[in-house]
Amino acid sequence: MAVASASKAKKNGKPTSELYVWQGVNKKGEKVNGELRGASPTDVKVQLRSQGVTPSKVKKKPKSLFGVGGGSVNAADIAVITRQIATMLSAGVPLVQSIEMIARGHEKQAMQTLLTGILNELQAGKPFSECLKAHPKHFDDLYCDLVDAGEQSGALDTIYDRIATYKEKAEALKSKIKKAMFYPAAVMVVALVVTSILLIFVVPQFQDIFEGFGAELPAFTMMVIHISEFMQAYWYIILGGAILFGYVFKKAHETNPKVRDKTDEYIVKLPIIGPILHKAAIARFARTLSTTFAAGVPLINALESAAGASGNAVYRRAIMSIQNEVQTGMQMNVAMRMTGIFPDMVVQMVAIGEESGALDGMLAKVANIYEMEVDDAVDGLTSLLEPLIMVVLGTLVGGLIVAMYLPIFSMGAVV
Repeated sequence: MAVASASKAKKNGKPTSELYVWQGVNKKGEKVNGELRGASPTDVKVQLRSQGVTPSKVKKKPKSLFGVGGGSVNAADIAVITRQIATMLSAGVPLVQSIEMIARGHEKQAMQTLLTGILNELQAGKPFSECLKAHPKHFDDLYCDLVDAGEQSGALDTIYDRIATYKEKAEALKSKIKKAMFYPAAVMVVALVVTSILLIFVVPQFQDIFEGFGAELPAFTMMVIHISEFMQAYWYIILGGAILFGYVFKKAHETNPKVRDKTDEYIVKLPIIGPILHKAAIARFARTLSTTFAAGVPLINALESAAGASGNAVYRRAIMSIQNEVQTGMQMNVAMRMTGIFPDMVVQMVAIGEESGALDGMLAKVANIYEMEVDDAVDGLTSLLEPLIMVVLGTLVGGLIVAMYLPIFSMGAVV
């Protein structure tokens, strides 16, 4: 029977596995659920028990009509596996076994390949931080430095829990920023598409009718007709130019630091969006500095990591300036005040943290405050833009309708 099971679990000499959904109870008595890859339901149950979970239900996950994803690894995936590693380490599961179980249970082929490569290097005797540094696309310097600090201190489980919290907070903040940027872009795109359709396809129909009137048209109507004629004649040039500009700007933004810096400087000055980006940069700065400082990374190095993680050129330059001042012996709160971009409340909380010797805890509170403010600001922006979309579209469509019907109203008045 065991031989038969083993033969079924292999195909072409390689172990096969399926994705299973499971439900169970953890060591705290809480109901938990998730997905795990294994050779059989029994294999999945063994994996769960080794993680401290008592399984109550395990069944094969139904496959999507379009196939189960094997897409590329993204930042959200890294955040998830970081939390999984942190949980297993805190439960006493060895690092090698933890990575092996996560690799075997992950539904993305790309993630399985990534983790398997790390596992092979780890089993060859390399430090975990060195294994991660071989994949800079997925594990940045900050991540690797924190893991290295955990290995050096012998408290990798504690450090990994901090890394997991940091990654989760960073991803949540990134999602909020994307949401804040999406709505203004959506308003403009919808407005442009609707206006273009009306000018290219609807206005010409009215233009044919007006030519039969033989009367002088109102100035507003003539202006709309001229715009419509221009759009009909050159729409492909306008569309091609917009696509070309977008492509060139995207490439320049990716390859030219000066373009990125100028874009950052411009965006933070925008109304509504600018204040949200300011708060997000402060939240990233405080969260990164709190995590690295608490992990035992020296303040100078922690500031360098925080500069890179701030996500904005204005704050990156300011934080590097703070680092230079701190190296000369100046207190960090004084250096922060000199930059002129950090709010007084943040500077005061940092000063209290320095005086009390609890800088990491105070920075964590600053990060929590500003993450909540970003969340509230994004929700407020969403509520504001919903009626704004209707106003913008109503004004554009209404204006075009008025322009087209104005000659008819004028003729009715004459009659």
